[in-house]
Amino acid sequence: MTTTQELTAGLDDLPYNVFARVCPSRGTLEHVTGRWGALTLGALHEGSLRFNELRRRVDGVSEKMLSQTLHALERDGLVHREAQPTNPPRVDYELTPLGHGVAERLLALIHFVEGSMDDVLAARERYDAARA
Repeated sequence: MTTTQELTAGLDDLPYNVFARVCPSRGTLEHVTGRWGALTLGALHEGSLRFNELRRRVDGVSEKMLSQTLHALERDGLVHREAQPTNPPRVDYELTPLGHGVAERLLALIHFVEGSMDDVLAARERYDAARA
């Protein structure tokens, strides 16, 4: 088992440390690992999508939350927004190279979680039964 100390070893040598309260990497980590950020990045890994296509792909996200998520991810350099001067306007969203790197890592985690759900559900049942 890996300890927190092993995970954080060598972080003092890095210019950023997500474990430090004031580190700006915390905000980006929050944008990437939040429910809507992770799902948005995962959906865009498949290719460029328009806003409503993305909203349908990320089932359950409100228009407001998707808009806020896309703004945060664009600001962090993970998503590129392409507005085309047509009538009506067409806006496409796609991952930047940095966004692709993040999305690939997130998708590995997502696939691991999906593949482990039988174990997770069994653990939940054991936990709930022990507390009943």
